[in-house]
Order: sequence, then C-alpha cells, then structure tokens
Amino acid sequence: MLARLVSRLVLTLILTASTQVYAELNLFKGGHAKYFFLYGTFPDDSLYLDYIDSPAIDHNGDLRLKFGWRQDKVSVVTDYQLVGQYGDSITLSNSLPGQVLNTSRVPSDDYRLFDLTHVISEDNDSVLAHRLDRLYIDITGSKAVARVGRQAVSWGNGLIYTPMDFFNPFDPAAVDKEYKTGDDMLYGQYLVDNGDDLQAVWVIRRNLDGNVSKDVNSIAAKYHGFSGETEFDILIAEHFDDSIFGLGAITNIGGAVWRGDITLTLTDDSMSETGNVPSAVTSLSYSWISWGHNISGILEYFYNGFGIDDGNYSPEVLADNPELVERILRGELFTLARHYIAASAMIEMTPLWLLTPNIFLNASDGSLLAQLVSSYDVKQDVQLLAALGLPAGPGGSEYGGIDSGIPGKPLSFGASLFVQLAVYF
Repeated sequence: MLARLVSRLVLTLILTASTQVYAELNLFKGGHAKYFFLYGTFPDDSLYLDYIDSPAIDHNGDLRLKFGWRQDKVSVVTDYQLVGQYGDSITLSNSLPGQVLNTSRVPSDDYRLFDLTHVISEDNDSVLAHRLDRLYIDITGSKAVARVGRQAVSWGNGLIYTPMDFFNPFDPAAVDKEYKTGDDMLYGQYLVDNGDDLQAVWVIRRNLDGNVSKDVNSIAAKYHGFSGETEFDILIAEHFDDSIFGLGAITNIGGAVWRGDITLTLTDDSMSETGNVPSAVTSLSYSWISWGHNISGILEYFYNGFGIDDGNYSPEVLADNPELVERILRGELFTLARHYIAASAMIEMTPLWLLTPNIFLNASDGSLLAQLVSSYDVKQDVQLLAALGLPAGPGGSEYGGIDSGIPGKPLSFGASLFVQLAVYF
C-alpha cells in the first residue's frame, strides 16, 4: 500500500510541474506524438461479429514526453505517456475479458511494484490514461552500471521470436517496436577488461492479491562474451516458479550472419513428463543488392516448447495446457503451436522509404500471416508507418480461426490495415 501511495505521489508531482520549469532546468529531452488508425475485417462466421461489426475501426493516440537529469555519474530518466484509444477494439476487449487472443493495448500496473498508471476516463469504446513508462535512477562507473526503477531490458538473439527475452517482449507481428513496456526492477552491468560483460536483473512484482511476493519475481543473470568472431550468451534465471537456463550465439557464416538461442525451462507443472521444456530460435540474415535496391533478408525458425503440436487449440485443450496459457496472458508468448518459420526482407525502395514483406508460418497447422510493412520518412522528424496484414489457413488453425467452444463460431480475423503518423520533437 505504501509503495502505491508513493508512486501516485511521484506521478502527481511530475504531471503538475510546469513546462517552463522543465525548460529552465534543461530537463526536457524530447518525445513524440503518434496517431494510428486500425481497420480490421472478420469472416462472416467469426464469433467477434456477435459483439462488433465488420470492419472494426480504431483511432488511437500516444504522446510520450521524455525528461532527464544528469550530475556527474548519476542520472534520472522519466518518460511520461498519455494514451488515448477509441474504437471497436476497446468494445471487443470489454466484451471478452480474459480471452487469450484478445488483450488490451493500455499497459496495466496491477501486478507491477509501483502503480504509475492512472485511467483518466473509460467507457465501452474508449479509454484515456496517462502513466510513467520509464522512471529510474542510473549510476554509472568506469566498469559498472546500476539502474533502479521502471525500465526495459532486452535479451536474446532472436530477431523475430525471442525465447530468451521474457521481460515484456514484442509480438512478432507488431509493427511499431520502438518502445518496450517498462518493468520495475534493479539492473546491474559489469564490464570485464576483455570486452565481456555480466548483466543481472531483479524484477519485483505483485501477485493476484496485490501483494509483493517472491513467487512472481524474476531474478536473472546473463554473461555476454566473445570468442574470436563469435559472440555468446549464457543465461540463468528464476522466473515466477520456473528455473530457466539459456545459451545463445552470433557468428558469421560466409557472407551471412547466424543467430541462435536455446532455453530450458524447469517447471513442475508443464506439458513435459520430466518438467523440462526446451525452446529454441535460429536464424540466418543476409544483405545484398538487387535491381539497384539494398535488401536485408531474414529466415528464422522457432521451436516453442510450450506450444501445441497437433493443431488443436480448442478451449478444452488450452485448459489442459496452463503453462502455455499463463505465458500468453503474461505477454511472454504470442504463439499457440510448436513450430514456426518466419521470413522477412527489408527493401530500400529509396533512402527515405523502406518496404518490408513478412511471412509468419505456423508449421504445425499450415496457417500463416502475410504482412507488408511500409516505413516512409515524410520529412525530418515525421514518419509514416503502414502495414497490411492477411491471415490464411484452414478452420481451427491459429491464423484461420481457432475453436471458440461455440459450434460454427471460430475466433477468426480477416485482412487488417494499420496506419501510423509519428512526429518527433
């Protein structure tokens, strides 16, 4: 209770401070304003049509203001967010609470140590909230870094799927991956003389009752080293009730770059009879020039040890796989099946325009998501981002529409369009 009161006080003080004061103290470090439009369709038999019409339309805004202060080796970083959402996705989210494939886009602090999010207004089809997505103190020495507070950390070598990154990873099909959601943690890094480094984090969370509990915390350490032209990672972690061990590496193979991670999760309540669940990702990336355009390609394979291997995602099967469902609800996994293949090619159409076709293939059930992403720098500090998505697959498959438990009413999506205009300052 005290921690939440303190966090509310900190948020209030920051929001009530005037812009003039920030300018005089040179604390304002920039930010962005983003407006994004979502247009989604649904097949005629989709269960979602019982709650909203097709097409579904959303208008969303995200304002981020960045503040910082530094004195010698100590710095303080604060990122303020104002998030507004209006449209059918909010209605759908309110109509189907707890549905595995339908989550709110407004981050919640219900289970974080500090409650730095406040909903200003909310109704059936809109929400307006503000929050602190970053709030930490950074102490930097000649060989060590210590950071305390709300921050983000990314680990692992997967470019699309990231089994070694279990701290708020991005959805593989997410279009805007500029900022990860922050967590309340202690972070430390020590630099070794030979260039290697050791990182450690302690993420402190609250349980379902709102109490701080070690059962939902994460304590992890990762050693990053070099051996010739190869980089390697060694990970050990205690994450919720699981122990996780991981190995990763990056090296050159001919003119391509190979990356890979493998993790082993030890859990007493898993799908594996031994309680040991492996996951792995491996990829090749290569750059070349074709028809006068620079192209960077990625081919990646992901083995999801917690995934379902027979293509049956019925409510009964999901209920029998609590380890998978828990990770999806926690935002650590975004995939239902066991095997995935992803391919991506970023094409430099002009120096200001990047075109990226993506394919996400569920190799366990044959369904896929095709995506075409366009990123265009309209002018300095103004970017237009757009993506067209098209799922395909047989009935009952992940991208074709999984079984909802209601006969003839799958949880299925159709083609979608995402358009975002971002202004940076």
